Amino acid sequence: MTRRSSGTPEISVHDRMCWPAGELERALRSGTHRRELVAYLGESEYALLRSLERAGARARRRASFPTVYLLPGIMGSQLGHWRDHGQAADLLWLDPSDIVRGRLAELRWGADKALETLGGIVYSYLALKLRLQAAGFEVVLHDYDWRQDLRILGAQLAARLRADTSGQLALVGHSMGGLLARAALAHWEGDPDGARITRVIGLGTPHGGSIAAVQTLRATYPVVCRLAAIDRKHNAEELSRKVFGTFKSVYQLLPADSGTLDLFDPRSWPQRGVRPDAALLAAARALGAQLAPADARFASIIGTGQRTVTGIERRGGQFHYEISAAGDGTVAAVRATLPGARNYYLRCEHGELPRSELVSRALVDLLRAGRTRRLAQQLILSRGRYAYVSDAGLRRSFARKIDWHSLRTAERRRYFARLNAPPPLYWPSPR
Repeated sequence: MTRRSSGTPEISVHDRMCWPAGELERALRSGTHRRELVAYLGESEYALLRSLERAGARARRRASFPTVYLLPGIMGSQLGHWRDHGQAADLLWLDPSDIVRGRLAELRWGADKALETLGGIVYSYLALKLRLQAAGFEVVLHDYDWRQDLRILGAQLAARLRADTSGQLALVGHSMGGLLARAALAHWEGDPDGARITRVIGLGTPHGGSIAAVQTLRATYPVVCRLAAIDRKHNAEELSRKVFGTFKSVYQLLPADSGTLDLFDPRSWPQRGVRPDAALLAAARALGAQLAPADARFASIIGTGQRTVTGIERRGGQFHYEISAAGDGTVAAVRATLPGARNYYLRCEHGELPRSELVSRALVDLLRAGRTRRLAQQLILSRGRYAYVSDAGLRRSFARKIDWHSLRTAERRRYFARLNAPPPLYWPSPR
């Protein structure tokens, strides 16, 4: 815990706004804490969430509907520590003030002090939870430590589902959350009780992996680079090597099929720059065979039309990336398409999939009837013009540090809302 020289804890606004489950929704419904919530969320987000919460409170829960488990993606659950009763939490992920002070190093897997899950990221998942509740579903947001091995996380989720006595269940996973759903289902193989799970729906799930995981381990992923830009103690290479490169889950998101590159073989990686952990590469190789395959319960909602890394090759001592519009900005559309599932497509950015009103309406259809007419079922790849960028080019483009304290509140909020926005290099140069 970061402390001031007086020995008292340093408590940020994000610490103070990290509340136990259900308290934020109750405050939205009643209108209490309005000033603090507007300052934290912004006026428009507060108005949206308050409207959705009040609609959900008026909705009648349908006993015939399954209980929906909403599974965040990687980095989608808050991590930190609950302090003593009556005190603000010590929120580490995602608290900008702690990132600025260099506390991301405490996320390192195997660090001395274990971290607790403190709920889902509000900006990413609360609107979807409230929309599903307004449609008559009981919704459980399953937060988890996304740094851990997906197989262990799957066993933990499977145990929670077995203990749920509410009858039929449905799993909706954003990004890595869709893989978590498949990891949990693998523990039900051959068990008649598994029929209780009636729907399994992924939003932008990297069923075939994502090159974003490669970039995370190479210190060229925009999220890592933008975090490093405000971190006063670490650069992107240090964050990749000492923090993100220790997460078992990142290795399990590597693409299994990358043309001539076997990304689970350390020899496929450039010798220069940040390199992955060989033992974690070897451990991650077998994950795909340990996930439940798709069946009639499965559907995938896939974003397209965004500048996305869709190809990779090693050349000249570094990785070179192909950029096109055939993905959601994080996951290439072909890698989010799951054989055996009903696959649906729309123009949408990866992080906006759980926030999209259209996606939420399609989800309601799928949860009720197993299909929807709101989204296209045919993938029409409109790649647009290609761009090509190297590790070195990406590192140079993010080299400048940003003075966080000079930014206004709205600018800070916008910065974190756009952590994964495509950098200018992702667009082809004008002819």
